[in-house]
Amino acid sequence: MSQIEKILNFIVEIEKLKNVYRKTRPVGLDRYENSAEHSWHVCLCALMLKDYSNDDINIDRVIKMLLIHDLGEIDCGDTIVYAAESADLKENEAIGVKRILKMLPDQQFKEYLALWHEFEAGESADSKFAKAIDRVPPLLHNLHDEGHSWKKHNVTKEQVFSVNSRIGEGSEELWGVIKRKLEEAVSSGTLK
Repeated sequence: MSQIEKILNFIVEIEKLKNVYRKTRPVGLDRYENSAEHSWHVCLCALMLKDYSNDDINIDRVIKMLLIHDLGEIDCGDTIVYAAESADLKENEAIGVKRILKMLPDQQFKEYLALWHEFEAGESADSKFAKAIDRVPPLLHNLHDEGHSWKKHNVTKEQVFSVNSRIGEGSEELWGVIKRKLEEAVSSGTLK
């Protein structure tokens, strides 16, 4: 099989991400967002907010991380971020990512798998920023949908602030703005 055929097979396989539904609804819509839409949205968010990173980042690497970080959901589905992550879930996601990336030519497989692991570890400046940005769209969805997902899944304000405070690790300035919006949601009763 040629290198191009491998890449084309990968491209067909990742179409399945369009059928993985998340726990939030896009702003103004009654349907749930799929993971492919989320990937597109977080990449644009990263591009628009890159100047607010705490550290110097390589936006190309950040976007690559954001494009591949949810590929494991093709095999595992999406889990709400406020649920406890089990070792089994993380292992299954890693197996799924590896299976999908293994479809690529060897050099691309190694590059993208390393980026996925870097994102998961969340220790580099690029991955801290990527992880921060990954939290933004679901928060905006809830803030503009009367807390729909929070209410449906009985998510508390303590959980929302605790889980999302890590935005500050990638962008303190962004976290300051988001935190104010969350405090307003508490005051209005959107977040309890």
